[in-house]
Amino acid sequence: MPQEISVSYQAIKSKIYRLIDAHVVGEKNEAEVQESIRRWWELIHPADRPIAHKYLQLVLERSTLALESVGEGLAEVTEHEAVRPPEASKVVGRVVKHSSLSSPPI
Repeated sequence: MPQEISVSYQAIKSKIYRLIDAHVVGEKNEAEVQESIRRWWELIHPADRPIAHKYLQLVLERSTLALESVGEGLAEVTEHEAVRPPEASKVVGRVVKHSSLSSPPI
């Protein structure tokens, strides 16, 4: 019996944040995070993928904005150049690009 995967905004946000945390604390490297996302995406029913894609993109965009805000806030406090994750925009682009291959655009 196939596993049911929730595609609610909250479920997707939780999945992404768990993966980010696992990467930040060193439990998973970049390749392992990417493989986790690939396996998770394959478990989502094809009919549910457009909404999952929409919510995933929303979570990634909001997360990127939050990281940029942290960097800008730090820059204001330290009066140095912002500490920003150099790959944040690329990660969003890669995930959106990858998920677009197997689901119709939103």
